Amino acid sequence: MRIAQVAPMFESVPPSGYGGTERVVSYLTETLVELGHEVTLFASGDSVTSAELVAVCPRSLRGRRDNTDWTAWHMLMLDQVFERAAEFDVIHFHVDYLHYPMARHCVAPCLTTLHGRLDLSHMRPLHRHFCELPLVAISNHQRRQMPPDAHFVDTVYHGLPADLYGFTARPSGYFAFVGRISPEKRLDRAIEIALACKTPLLVAAKVDSADEDYFESAIRPLLDHALIKFIGEVDDAGKNSLLGSARALLFPIDWPEPFGLVLIEALACGTPVIAYGHGSVPELLEHEVTGFIVSDQRAAIEAACHIDAIDRRRCRQVFEQRFSAQVMAERYLSVYRTLIAARPRIPLDLTAAGAK
Repeated sequence: MRIAQVAPMFESVPPSGYGGTERVVSYLTETLVELGHEVTLFASGDSVTSAELVAVCPRSLRGRRDNTDWTAWHMLMLDQVFERAAEFDVIHFHVDYLHYPMARHCVAPCLTTLHGRLDLSHMRPLHRHFCELPLVAISNHQRRQMPPDAHFVDTVYHGLPADLYGFTARPSGYFAFVGRISPEKRLDRAIEIALACKTPLLVAAKVDSADEDYFESAIRPLLDHALIKFIGEVDDAGKNSLLGSARALLFPIDWPEPFGLVLIEALACGTPVIAYGHGSVPELLEHEVTGFIVSDQRAAIEAACHIDAIDRRRCRQVFEQRFSAQVMAERYLSVYRTLIAARPRIPLDLTAAGAK
């Protein structure tokens, strides 16, 4: 199968640090190549892939100092994608909805995975208008935020390469917080949980420019404690070590999380999770099996004190069964085949057909 993967260019594919969508696109692309498919990846020029790489901008957009317009770069990329559309059996987009008007007229089947939150006011009229375009959700909770006439063809959970993270049977004596520091991620709650349990907390997270004021006013004062260590962003090797040696991942979110990639990264290491039950959390975690799902700080602290009751080997088994890159790729291939089979057949001699 000839497949185009179209990634956002804010981060490289895969990203060197934080970057959920680009990371998932990388795992999917590489697994499809391993399965013998011909894959073309449209992404930033600093991406690393075994697929054919088509790069519009030389490097990822985050961190550039020239105030570049991300819309302009993505429009250039989309133009290149649609110029080559006839070369592909299916085109898989991961760039929100920027391509929708052009996808309507594309000669190849187009699939869009929506990676972000869908409960925003503009999403309903947008997807009501483009209701014929096939969509994939990354969790059933995310999918339920949309109007019933949005054309979801499946829900496909993210997956990781089975050998990306190693299983750690015996952790060290600390909790971990991994991801992004923002009001909805609630690092302040994680710090409160760790301090109540008198347990060190290692914080591996990035601070976006939009959240710098929040970080300085609400979070930085909380980091001035002997039990709290802020280490910034980490790569895959650093994340493997950090998560694998943690007694638990703390995920006390306060928003409708569409997925939460770090949840399955923790499970891949055998590390249980203590999470508030918002968004996708109840779909990805099993209470008292792969961690604890809580609704308030009292329950979170109680769960953290008893986290060693969770079987770490079972956490790894659940990851392998539900969240491997192989499972994800096979699910997407099934969707691709369905879209290809449903595509109207074009007459071989278009000129002759038009003349008649």
